[in-house]
Amino acid sequence: MEQLARTEQVDCGYRNGSDRMIILRCIGPEQFFLERVVFPFELLTFQCPAMSEVEIWTHGLGGPELRESIEALELTMESTPVTEPAQEGIGANPWLQAN
Repeated sequence: MEQLARTEQVDCGYRNGSDRMIILRCIGPEQFFLERVVFPFELLTFQCPAMSEVEIWTHGLGGPELRESIEALELTMESTPVTEPAQEGIGANPWLQAN
């Protein structure tokens, strides 16, 4: 049986800077599909295959309208590594102390 190649996933973010609700559709390889409603001024973060295409749709007088089409790599966010508390963490950070 042939094994499917894993597609690299990227962390993306899109902020709806308009005053209207939009629909974000992300279409990628290997039948990847993501569709979300993004409210005005909301930030949507999502993961998708690197070679995906993101479409931004709005609803106009004549029905759905494609507002823009963006490559997912243009929406890539840098992920920040999770840091472990320092060795002296409990003594240095009062929030880590139990009451």
